[in-house]
Amino acid sequence: MRWRGRRMSDNVEDQTGRGGMGFPMGGGRLPIGGKGGMGCGGLVIVIVLALVFGVDPMQLLGGLSQQGSVPAQQQAPATPGEGQGCERSDLHRFSCTVLADTEDTWNRFFKQSGQDYPEPTLVFYAGVGQSGCGTAQSATGPFYCPADQKIYIDTSFFDQLENQLGAGGDFAQAYVIAHEVGHHVQTITGLSNQLRQQQARVSKAEGNALQVKMELQADCYAGLWARTVQQQLEPGDIEEALTAANAIGDDRLQRQSQGYVVPDSFTHGTSAQRMSWFKRGYETGDPNQCDTFSARKL
Repeated sequence: MRWRGRRMSDNVEDQTGRGGMGFPMGGGRLPIGGKGGMGCGGLVIVIVLALVFGVDPMQLLGGLSQQGSVPAQQQAPATPGEGQGCERSDLHRFSCTVLADTEDTWNRFFKQSGQDYPEPTLVFYAGVGQSGCGTAQSATGPFYCPADQKIYIDTSFFDQLENQLGAGGDFAQAYVIAHEVGHHVQTITGLSNQLRQQQARVSKAEGNALQVKMELQADCYAGLWARTVQQQLEPGDIEEALTAANAIGDDRLQRQSQGYVVPDSFTHGTSAQRMSWFKRGYETGDPNQCDTFSARKL
């Protein structure tokens, strides 16, 4: 992706070197169908799945809910402003540029419908940080916190994305950010809150099915963003994003971690579904085509 010399977002905070406040994220193991829990290796893989593209880590680890329960006054202070954290490395600069691109995209779409787009904030941290949803840890990957409407990233995660999941390249990283921005769009439009209310009234399997639709819509939104920057794309960029989508499908990760899949436990969708919805957003450029909740087939 051609990104050098273009605008970087000023909706950036830097917690690098500050550390967290020590609030627990919750304990427990992550059951993945059948009886009992999964091993440590499988747990790490599925946590990576959930946090690269969607659900916040507190919900996944059995601790805080996605609505967040840490009062704002307890959060570690961060420093906002133009370029804060963006100049740390090329990867930071790239992330800030991608965020700026998403701002341009969603400001335009919201303006077309006569609405304002409240832009999210990107927070960089290293090792441990503090979010409105509790402690952020590098081991759990990037996530969006609806409680404070911020995206939290330890950029060292992108090394894991490439080396452990085989999804390298700058556009795979851009996909991660654009997906999390998709969750921000769902939050500010009220969809995320509606989903949580519905999930509270249905079975766990039905709640998981709703979450899959939420995640696939964010994938579609990421593809939609990719279409708006296609003049900046280089050969192979879209393939990098599709490789990332394929790498983090529920079916693939469950098969790798435990040798079999449990569809009722899916929370993000299969590899094929994730690639399909990203492509739908990219090919149509129409947010209305990202309505996974009305789709007859995912």
